Amino acid sequence: MAITLDAAYYQRLQDLQAVDFALVELTLYLDTHPLDPYALRQFNRLSQERQELARRFEELYGPLLQFGRSFSREPWEWSQPPWPWQV
Repeated sequence: MAITLDAAYYQRLQDLQAVDFALVELTLYLDTHPLDPYALRQFNRLSQERQELARRFEELYGPLLQFGRSFSREPWEWSQPPWPWQV
């Protein structure tokens, strides 16, 4: 299945990267401030948002992660570029 790399593809990928960045930063912060309830709520909210963004991206464009962490439709989608790290 050929993927059309339209503006929505790049926007969705950028949205995922932005949430991933925020989650990494919050993880580092929570490592040193584990009792901050606001940061923990923000982390959990962004985690849920990331799951939804990833689900929608994969539904439209194929898997993001390998080794059983992302579902593949038929035929096997990992042979179909571009892979998320190539764009």
